[in-house]
Amino acid sequence: MANTESLENVVLELRRGVIVLAALSQLGSEEYGYSLLKKLANLGMEVDQGTLYPLLRRLEAQGLLASVWKLEEARPRRYYVISAEGKKLLPKLKKEWAGIVSVMDKMLS
Repeated sequence: MANTESLENVVLELRRGVIVLAALSQLGSEEYGYSLLKKLANLGMEVDQGTLYPLLRRLEAQGLLASVWKLEEARPRRYYVISAEGKKLLPKLKKEWAGIVSVMDKMLS
């Protein structure tokens, strides 16, 4: 049991670092939180709601995302989209990610 829990914690920690890049890369068009969760899951990245929603708010506070409330199906939803600042940062993050992957490929081979 402890080994399974330890593995889950390590995997969660590892994924936490890439969720920012994953979210920014998928917000070229407006998405609300749940639709982004589903989009990420469909691409193979399962993210917990308790991780994603605070992340979206933090990225917005950092100026990397913009959001707008929309009333759909009698229920307000907050839609997020990458901001101009986020669009400037994304290629730099992609380059950094490619460098990390390259180094890790060498280390793990």
